Amino acid sequence: MGNIVLKKVNKSFGATQVIPGIDLTINDGEFVVFVGPSGCGKSTLLRLIAGLEDTTSGTIEIDGRDVTGAAPAKRGLAMVFQSYALYPHMTVYKNIAFPLKMAKMDPAAIDRKVKEAARVLNLTSYLERRPGQLSGGQRQRVAIGRAIVREPSAFLFDEPLSNLDAALRGTMRLEISELHHQLKTTMIYVTHDQVEAMTMADKIVVLQSGNIEQVGSPMDLYNRPDNLFVAGFIGSPRMNFVTGTLAAPYKAATVGVRPEHLALSRDTGQWRGTVGVAEHLGSDTFLHVNVDTIGMMTVRAGGDTPVAHGDTVYLTPDPARIHRFDDKGKAIR
Repeated sequence: MGNIVLKKVNKSFGATQVIPGIDLTINDGEFVVFVGPSGCGKSTLLRLIAGLEDTTSGTIEIDGRDVTGAAPAKRGLAMVFQSYALYPHMTVYKNIAFPLKMAKMDPAAIDRKVKEAARVLNLTSYLERRPGQLSGGQRQRVAIGRAIVREPSAFLFDEPLSNLDAALRGTMRLEISELHHQLKTTMIYVTHDQVEAMTMADKIVVLQSGNIEQVGSPMDLYNRPDNLFVAGFIGSPRMNFVTGTLAAPYKAATVGVRPEHLALSRDTGQWRGTVGVAEHLGSDTFLHVNVDTIGMMTVRAGGDTPVAHGDTVYLTPDPARIHRFDDKGKAIR
């Protein structure tokens, strides 16, 4: 089981409030991602769940048990850190076995659990190596293996891929997602990278200044953002925004339209602009168009779209895919 419930959880450091009393339910077996900009409180929230920080007020329940004041070791959770935190003088086998050895588990049971974790993580042929002989991705898998053998109620990941290069991050995203499907254990994952959030999560929790802005599936947040912050944060490239008199015909203070929902024409359209930088990505081209009276807008076009810097183009938003927001930044449904 791995059902986690936060009730009015508040965290302050002296006079500074970083988590202003939030409610959140994480269901057993879910892959939940906490995402938001630096300083939004996502790592603090994870540490409160882990017991590495004390709550100022509120309660945290795991499988119906109040663990608000419980020590980290008593919560039945396993945390995987950004830094791997491996023992350099120990082999992979001994690193994975370490928490079980400290728990004085039977050696035969330790051996069985370590070898099973190594099989799941494709580490069997590396068990006698030391961390210094491994790649960054392999070291991260060892850290995950050390968590797996504890058979926790939930895994907590604190930006585990941020030290890896772009190609390896992509590979590890797939590996962690596949691991979740195999283990079917609750996972809570912290990242500032909304691409990681979109590609890995069952449920995303978007945070800003310690507040939960919206909770939902990746496509729920992408297609129906509750406010301007979520609309601008979720999606890459980000949503385009139009304000002022140009938004008034839509009966909104601000309208948003995603790059793929702008039709591009050489001849006619709603907004006239000049092509600036074109980012050619193979299957797609992202055009940065300086639109008269609006400013820079991003358009997603086909990879072979024949446009060049300085060309005049016309953009027309898909009327069915326009997002409207009021003067307080709330979505107008």
